[in-house]
Amino acid sequence: MHLTRARRSIIAANLGLLLATSTLVASGSSGCGYSEDEWQAQLAKYKDLQDRSTKKQTELESQLAEARTSAEDLARKLQEMGVDVNNLKASLDQKGSQLDQMQLTLEQQQKALADYKAKAAQLEAIKQRFETLRKKLDELTKLGLAVTIRNNRMVISLPGDVLFDSGRETLKREGKDILTKVANVIKNDPSLVQRMYQVAGHTDSQPYSGTFRDNWGLSLMRAREVLLYLVDDSKLPQTKWSAAGFGATDPVADNASTDGRQKNRRCDLIVVPSVEEMLDLKSIAN
Repeated sequence: MHLTRARRSIIAANLGLLLATSTLVASGSSGCGYSEDEWQAQLAKYKDLQDRSTKKQTELESQLAEARTSAEDLARKLQEMGVDVNNLKASLDQKGSQLDQMQLTLEQQQKALADYKAKAAQLEAIKQRFETLRKKLDELTKLGLAVTIRNNRMVISLPGDVLFDSGRETLKREGKDILTKVANVIKNDPSLVQRMYQVAGHTDSQPYSGTFRDNWGLSLMRAREVLLYLVDDSKLPQTKWSAAGFGATDPVADNASTDGRQKNRRCDLIVVPSVEEMLDLKSIAN
């Protein structure tokens, strides 16, 4: 059976103690005043201590391996969702490697176990928060809108070709219909309506030289139009919304293809993370 160096050290120490006790038994039986039964009782006590120590060590190693696996699995799931936990994942891998190589005392293993459990609890809380938010936005996915996590933010992506004609910033009727449905979903959920949002306009990489000079201007004006429609007639609270234009600087697909350029022409509704959410991600990454 494979034993870690820490466990081997403990067992070796206990065996040494048993050998020393055996020597005392041999000498004690010749005249130190203790009976054979008394010395055998002492030996039984030390053996029981050794067995309990070995059992505790085994249980702790099992718990440590389980906690480590749990933290690593949660980090992997968050990465698959789109949450950036690269620094944390690297940290977990490094700690796992160190644990495999180090001769850890019982106290060190208990500390490592507590650390892994704390990381797993933080990761689980972040995962649950994103999953809860995504469930609240499920109605939008039923409308055919993509709801994803990108750069640690929940993003509702609105196809630009549905919202606008080529090179224009005026909302089409189909675009207004979609935005009205989006506004209703957000407005009808008390937790969603109180969050902060940013409308982010994006274009493809094709040159633009119209009224708004370049893709930066076009993307910003499109984001402004979407924002004004969403907050018009008090659909949504103005103080919770802002707009920004990114031009062609943040593509989600390859601009070399027609399909890729179509995906890049979009307006994203970004659910801005709260300070608590940003601090949580920062703390586990560090």
